[in-house]
Amino acid sequence: MVSPSLQRYAWLSIATALATIVLKGVAWRLTGSVGLLSDALESFVNLAGALMALAMLSLAATPPDEDHAHGHGKAEYFSSAFEGFLILIAAVSIGYAAVGRLLHPQGLEDVGVGLAVSVVASVINLATARILLGVGRQHNSITLEADAHHLMTDVWTSAGVILGVGLVWATGWLWLDPVIALLVAANIVWTGWQLLRRSAAGLMDVSVPEETRRAIEAVLDRYRGEGLEFHALRTRQAGSRAFATIHVLVPGEWTVQKGHDLSERIEADLRLAVPRVHVTTHLEPKEDPVSLADEGLERS
Repeated sequence: MVSPSLQRYAWLSIATALATIVLKGVAWRLTGSVGLLSDALESFVNLAGALMALAMLSLAATPPDEDHAHGHGKAEYFSSAFEGFLILIAAVSIGYAAVGRLLHPQGLEDVGVGLAVSVVASVINLATARILLGVGRQHNSITLEADAHHLMTDVWTSAGVILGVGLVWATGWLWLDPVIALLVAANIVWTGWQLLRRSAAGLMDVSVPEETRRAIEAVLDRYRGEGLEFHALRTRQAGSRAFATIHVLVPGEWTVQKGHDLSERIEADLRLAVPRVHVTTHLEPKEDPVSLADEGLERS
C-alpha cells in the first residue's frame, strides 16, 4: 500500500504544471516562437500526467481487500503508462507545428522578456523534479519517479529551446526555431517510450531490480553459512512493493516448530534488508529428492 502522504507530492506536481503552463504560454505569446510553443504544450502533458498520478496514488494507497489481497500497488503503472502516452501525443503536436513553421518562417518578438519568463518556469520545474525524484526513490514510487523524470526532461527541453531562441534572436536564422522544436519532439518521444516500456514491464510482473536481488542474496548467504539451502527464488515488483517467494531446505528430522521459527526469522531479516517486501517461504526436507523437483522454478 502506498503511503497517503505521497499524494501531496502529486498536488505539488499539479500546482507546478499550472504555473508553468501560464508562464510558458506568456513566453510563447510574447515571442511567437514555435520552440516556446512546444515547451508550453509539454506543460499540458505535465498537468494531465500529474492529475493521473494523483488518481493512481490514491488508488494505490487503498488497503488490500477480498478481491485484491496483494493490494493496489500496480495502479501506479497505469499512471506512468498514461503519462508516456500523453508525451507521445505532445511530440506529434509539436512536430506538426514545427514543420508548419519550417515551411513558413516567421520572425520573433519580445524575445528578451519571453526568455526570462521561460527561465522562471524552468527553475520551478527543476525544483519540483528534484523533490519528486528524492521522494519517489525513498518510497520506491514509480509514479513519482516517472513524474520527476518527465519534469527533468522538460527542464532540459526548456534549456535547449531557450538557447535556440536566443540564437535565433542573435543571428536572425529563423529556420533554427522550428528545427529546435523538432529536436524537442524527438527527445520527448524517447522519454515517452521509456515510460511506456517500464510500465509494461511492471504490469508483466518484472523481477525486482538487481540491487534488491543482491540484498536478498546477501541475507540468504548468511544462512547458507549455517548449512541451510535455498532454491526456487522468484521475485516481482508491483509499484512500491516487492514480492519474493523462496523454498527453504532444512534437515528432515527438524520439528515443524523449529522449521517455522527459522522461516519467520528469515522473513524478518529479508524485510529488514528490503523495505516493503512481502516474503513467502516454503519448507522442504533437503534429504528428499522430490524437494529438488521444483528447482526449475528458480527465477529472479
